Amino acid sequence: MASSVALTKLVEKMKLESVFPDMDLSNRKIITTEVNRPALQLTGYFEHFDAERLQIIGFVEWTYLEGLPREVKVPIYEKLLSYQVPCLIYTTQIAPDEDMKELARKYDVPIFITKKATSPFMAEVIRWLNVELAPCISIHGVLVDVYGEGILITGESGIGKSEAALELIKRGHRLITDDVVEIRKVSDDTLVGTAPDITRHFIELRGIGIINVKTLFGVESVKDTGTIDLVIKLEEWDREKEYDRLGLEEEYTEYLGNKVVCHSLPIRPGRNLAVIVESAAVNHRQKKMGYNAARELYERVQNGLMRNMNKSQE
Repeated sequence: MASSVALTKLVEKMKLESVFPDMDLSNRKIITTEVNRPALQLTGYFEHFDAERLQIIGFVEWTYLEGLPREVKVPIYEKLLSYQVPCLIYTTQIAPDEDMKELARKYDVPIFITKKATSPFMAEVIRWLNVELAPCISIHGVLVDVYGEGILITGESGIGKSEAALELIKRGHRLITDDVVEIRKVSDDTLVGTAPDITRHFIELRGIGIINVKTLFGVESVKDTGTIDLVIKLEEWDREKEYDRLGLEEEYTEYLGNKVVCHSLPIRPGRNLAVIVESAAVNHRQKKMGYNAARELYERVQNGLMRNMNKSQE
């Protein structure tokens, strides 16, 4: 699990303007996904104040402070900043007054300004922090976006995961990551996969080496992040093993406590993995939309048996 995210990363992502450009931010960390509008604190109430949160001052807080006499608001500023909050962010392009700047310098608290309105900005920050600070594991596999479905392809090294991904890319689908998949649990229902920075957009092909998919096939062939909707596990064909031929019952695998539908796909010469993965993606999408081909076939068979039974009784 990621325990913190660099404040500089937030500043870059949200395009925040620093009031103190010379202030060193290199060791500043954010450790919680929660944010706070310190409305109660600005009235002097500091019970249950969580100083680890980002502090966001919107237009309402700013106008309230503007109406206070200096001898009232300066002590409130000092008490707020003395908690060593990660930073103050002024939204809607409003700016801190000189007293706030002076005390922020004293307590070494960064202040930023954004043009965005308060509510949309808070929603965007919370969503981003939920991803950045989500529980995270790394697994060996390939993640591709096929018809809008995030397909995680797993299997032993050398079984053909990267080759299948390359064929899917040539057929118009998008690579998210090859070899190492970083999986983050952003909610009890959603897993998100990304590539490590060092291997993003690269694929390893045995006998050829490393290729840059973005450079070779264009920007439309890659994607930085994607949900994990379906897992396809590649394995060597085993004549003794009974493989599911109908798919009436879903099988699942589990990552970080979340269950994901999983299909075991036996590999043998002549099987077109890319076409099979495409079909699995479309079939999974149909099931989410309420249509199950296996169940329809089962019902047809059952209805046919019932008709034959009724005929034999007549």
